[in-house]
Amino acid sequence: MRSYDVALAPTGLDAESGWEVARPLGGTALEGVRMAGFRDRLAAGLDLRVLPQPAVVVGLGDEPLRVDSAVERQPLNSLVAGLSPGQARIRGRRVECVEIRLSPLAAYRVLEVSPRELDGSVTGLEELWGCQERRLRERLAGATTRQERLALTDEFLAGRAARAPSMTVEVAAAWQTIVARRGRVRVDDLAASCGWSRKRLWARFTDQVGLTPKRATMLVRFDRAAR
Repeated sequence: MRSYDVALAPTGLDAESGWEVARPLGGTALEGVRMAGFRDRLAAGLDLRVLPQPAVVVGLGDEPLRVDSAVERQPLNSLVAGLSPGQARIRGRRVECVEIRLSPLAAYRVLEVSPRELDGSVTGLEELWGCQERRLRERLAGATTRQERLALTDEFLAGRAARAPSMTVEVAAAWQTIVARRGRVRVDDLAASCGWSRKRLWARFTDQVGLTPKRATMLVRFDRAAR
């Protein structure tokens, strides 16, 4: 069994590993959303480290995914991970799924819950979306092509985002500044650019992004170094 970082999996057919990967041909409707469909064509097996980024995995295989963490092992049809998933791994055989990676701004709209509430956990998507998760899996299972499956997922996410509240303008601007400056920015400067006090920015940013501004700068620097 080989280990994979799904976010870095190649596009198209990887003959060596046996994974088929499809990405939306026309991109996605929402900014900050990256999506791909995966199928373990040769039953090579999945062993995936959950990365510190909001992500949703909708499982479509015959068997549930297995999430192993430091505290528990649980089978899940679909899952959602926050910015600090801990030492969690996803494992499975003959996996078929759609993976959705979200920026904090997109996560706030698509998940319809503050990423802060997901901090330190990998949980079942049904707990968050209820019957909508089941309906989405049923629609995706009935799709005849991988591109149709991705298009249905994109449409579903756009519908959720249209109903959700937008992130506060000042918080969104602070996050975009952190990304644009590659994490090399002082929190005091971020607060000044928003016209807020450091305390107010810290509270609002943490509630809506799921990280303190300081941790966000560290995450962005780490993510860039890892890439």
